[in-house]
Amino acid sequence: MQREQSQHFLGLRTLEDISSIILHSHDLQETLDNIVTIVAKRMGSEVCSIYLLEDDGETLVLKATKGLSKNAVGKIMMKTSEGLSGLVVQTRDMVTTDNAPAHPRYKYFKHSKEERYLSFLGLPLFERKTPIGVIVVQTVAARSFTEVEISILRTITFQISSIVLNAKLLDSIQSKEQERAYYEQELARLKTHRPSDGGREQPETKSKTRALGGTAVSPGFSHGKVYILDRFSDKVIKVAKVGSVEEELHKFRIALEKVTIQTIYMEKRVSELLSEDDASIFHTHLMILEDRGFLNKINDLIDQGVGATRAVHEVVQGYIEVFSAMEDPYLRERSADMEDIGRRIIDVLEGNENDGVKLKEKRVIVAEDIFPSDMAMLDHDKILGIVTEKGNIYSHAAIMAKSLGIPAVVGVKGLLHAANVKDQVIVDGTSGHIYLNPEKQVREEYLRLEKEYTIRLKELEPLRDLPAVTSDGMRILLRANIGLLSDVRTAVANGAEGVGLYRTEFPYMARTTFPNREEQASLYRKILEGFPGQPVNIRTLDIGGDKGLPYFSYPHEDNPFLGWRSIRVSLDEEEIFREQLAGILLAAPAGQATIMFPLISCLDEVRRIRSILNSVVAELCRQGHDVCGGLPMGIMVEVPAAVQIIDRLAAEVDYLSIGTNDLIQYLLAADRNNAKVKQYYEPYHPAVLHAIKRVADVGQRMGKKVSVCGEMAADPLNALLLVGMGVREFSLSAPSIPLVKQALRSHSLRLCQAMARKVLAFDTACDIKRYLAKRRKELFE
Repeated sequence: MQREQSQHFLGLRTLEDISSIILHSHDLQETLDNIVTIVAKRMGSEVCSIYLLEDDGETLVLKATKGLSKNAVGKIMMKTSEGLSGLVVQTRDMVTTDNAPAHPRYKYFKHSKEERYLSFLGLPLFERKTPIGVIVVQTVAARSFTEVEISILRTITFQISSIVLNAKLLDSIQSKEQERAYYEQELARLKTHRPSDGGREQPETKSKTRALGGTAVSPGFSHGKVYILDRFSDKVIKVAKVGSVEEELHKFRIALEKVTIQTIYMEKRVSELLSEDDASIFHTHLMILEDRGFLNKINDLIDQGVGATRAVHEVVQGYIEVFSAMEDPYLRERSADMEDIGRRIIDVLEGNENDGVKLKEKRVIVAEDIFPSDMAMLDHDKILGIVTEKGNIYSHAAIMAKSLGIPAVVGVKGLLHAANVKDQVIVDGTSGHIYLNPEKQVREEYLRLEKEYTIRLKELEPLRDLPAVTSDGMRILLRANIGLLSDVRTAVANGAEGVGLYRTEFPYMARTTFPNREEQASLYRKILEGFPGQPVNIRTLDIGGDKGLPYFSYPHEDNPFLGWRSIRVSLDEEEIFREQLAGILLAAPAGQATIMFPLISCLDEVRRIRSILNSVVAELCRQGHDVCGGLPMGIMVEVPAAVQIIDRLAAEVDYLSIGTNDLIQYLLAADRNNAKVKQYYEPYHPAVLHAIKRVADVGQRMGKKVSVCGEMAADPLNALLLVGMGVREFSLSAPSIPLVKQALRSHSLRLCQAMARKVLAFDTACDIKRYLAKRRKELFE
């Protein structure tokens, strides 16, 4: 046991070392060279090698080695039908032996000097389900490798696979850029005015109210004067005399150093202000600033006589165009990271360095987009609201605005054409609407709403520590949906009784590689410690559909919401799944953790999940971790198939969580993000309500807890209706908790049940909505 614990400690050090290598290496080759060196050292082996598959999918090439002859790198090649490494690819599984030369698949390479190594351990590297290479460890002495050593090496394979995928992405971007003619006409379109304070002046407009719509990303109301934030596309790309190549290279090096220091400061400031989660984007920025491919392209243009400013602009614009054309919405948002970095380097080159926008008075920030550096450097106390023309719910501005509690609306088409620096604007971060130059009656109505909203919040404050219980004594649990560590503070402030849904994919999205189990465990512990004595439902990775990871490869799918997403990805990528399960299990002693699995559609999935979970528990127990008791296990009920067999599913899990957002769209075949079919996405459709009732009835009959998670639960009237249908737990956005709690405490279970019986008897959504509108007026107005 002591030896295993010692090995496990070495394993953790190895993973930490590799994470550091990834951050500080400048290209793929340097990274692989450093990895094989550290793995060989930590595992006490004489050899560690990495082989990668060529594009033909049949030829393995030695790419890096510690122990074999360096001259063999790039020269040792073998078909997948040859050698022990080829056998790893063929079987897609581990191959190990304590006498490699005697193995029937052993292949001797004359100049490799590997004939003296007896022990062999090889593991495959995967891109999704497809092998892309092999990592091999060899020793002179004949010996067997321990389970801990094998586990360490398995974890390393994830990180290597992520590195290779990132390298492929950058290579594809560079090759596409080489085919493109660069930006001669761009200079003519760039604007030359840079404001001193208050943003860019535009022609005055009439003061008639103009309403614009976008996506609400941070709730609340605000109003005030517009401040238009300058953008990278508006920057001056000067055509003044360019210095010598040496002078321009020197200017670029100095600018790069300053922006790197600035980024380190931003990371520290946001980490202190919000959380490490929110600050992690600046870690990504530092990696880009150190990326050798990115820097070489700029240096090459300068060597050709292009000025430093223009060279940065052209290279960055090339990356922006490629990322912007990507289908995945999360990857599209990464174009903003490149734009942010480019803008800041050009600011330094052009002598426009500053410590951020200095607002003289409170303003509503209006911009094409708001970058992480803007959010880091702006004076948050003077930001009344945020409105952007671009962006979506995954943009950094959206995430940070929500963390800071600033009302925000993104994706407002035509915003910059309509807005003027002299305008007044109302921001409704709850509905997603803004009003430019509101007329008196509009302004007064919103001022009234804002005042009522503020008063209401004050009235609700005393409810924070009171239980959610109906007037006749039925206890209801109200828990929060969270995605970032900074959400914990908001949830606690609103009286959440734990976490009903922790979206673990959000921390993954802020990184450049998959986090290992220790990194995940560290984050999960912090979440659990934020809710002492209260349950935290940790949902496993839910990617695909509209949520992607920049370092993970996805197939092209005509309908990704019905494709390879959620639990399907986890079960296909079992090693990634095992790492996450291990992270959750290691963190579990810090609080009352439960584990929840998304998009379950059949019993086979549940049984396979339980088998994998039990295997990970057994592995951790053998390593000396106190996780042998396991965790309560629940599923998300989100697809019609799960509703149809809910009694069978309930028999195999500890609790059920109804994910109404996905359940509605799957039941009604209506994509909730598609404006063309938005009218078909109907929460009050009888099929939706009867499906929820069925799940609630089965849970009650079988003694299994049932919660409702989704936007539907955040409406106080809906909460009353759902309680009447048998739901006793809700998971909702934290700011919605006080209003729902007040509604529950003000009305009886008997009233809720009577309302549910009435609603379930109606035949159409129109009838249901008509009835509920009447009840809303009676109960809340």
